Amino acid sequence: MKNRAAFMVGIDKMEIREIDMPTPKFGEVLVKLEYVGICGSDVHYFSDGRCGDYVIEGDFILGHECAGTVVELGEGVSTHKIGDRVALEPGLTCGQCEFCKSGRYNICPNLAFLATPPVQGGFKNYIAYPANMAFRLPENISTQTGAFVEPLAVGLNATDMGNVKVGDSVLILGAGCIGLVILLACRAYGASDITIVDVVPNRLEVARQLGATHTINASETDVFAEIDKISNNAGVDKVFEAAGYPATIAQTPHFVKRGGTIVLVGIAAQEEISYNFAKIMAKEIKIVSSLCSCNKYPQTISALSKGVIDISGISTNIFDFDDIQNAFECVTSNKDNIIKAMIKIS
Repeated sequence: MKNRAAFMVGIDKMEIREIDMPTPKFGEVLVKLEYVGICGSDVHYFSDGRCGDYVIEGDFILGHECAGTVVELGEGVSTHKIGDRVALEPGLTCGQCEFCKSGRYNICPNLAFLATPPVQGGFKNYIAYPANMAFRLPENISTQTGAFVEPLAVGLNATDMGNVKVGDSVLILGAGCIGLVILLACRAYGASDITIVDVVPNRLEVARQLGATHTINASETDVFAEIDKISNNAGVDKVFEAAGYPATIAQTPHFVKRGGTIVLVGIAAQEEISYNFAKIMAKEIKIVSSLCSCNKYPQTISALSKGVIDISGISTNIFDFDDIQNAFECVTSNKDNIIKAMIKIS
């Protein structure tokens, strides 16, 4: 068996190389990866060399939305068998700190997250991974759908952080993959009025098909006036920022209702952004941030398996592993038509 990996070797440049085959350690499984999604953070790294305060130094493997098949068991593994199809939760933690022990392991100070420097990612053929973070997929979920578990878990986590309830009004800034899975999660949680904003007509059309109550093209419409109209000048209960752009992050205090909640999900390329805290204070707004997901994989897999949430409406462009350079170029240059792209590893 050969193991190859796609390294980012510079801004906008990928290179596939052969690397060593990993050997599963105690408690690990060897997974033959089959599908790995291209996340917005991957695009930030590819285009800017950084995402938030994480900066790539040297050659680096991107990709953290991974699914594949178990091909070997490490010593001590009794929960899996060879042939199991699994989705990998990309954050590995210490298990010993106060955050891990209280169930908030996603903010473990020793978090090692795939494709976040310095931890190499999943655009490769094989990966040795802890069995307890390789979640088995039921028969009716393919590994292609399994690679969607990570972004959908992020959407469910964000919706939980926003405490979305039946009847809530929701505004989502950004209709990329994360914005769309937040839309699906908010619908599942009972939000009655969901508005989504983007500048790409195709993404807004998908949002309408997925159940958005209102869609706003920010390049053609005064978003502030439109939100005032929709909310009768009151603002919306919950605002989700899922674009990761300074401009949309800065807009959130203007759209939220008095006493409402802002959920920051998107991560901008830069560390510091100007923000109107006077408006935050005047409205007594709650601001929460949602980092990845926490304890959401079983719930997400169950929701997909039982049809509670259907992600088939989020169009996916599949690229072969050897075409990964073109895949990233297409994602960065053709946002009008590509909402979600995946790499078919094998």
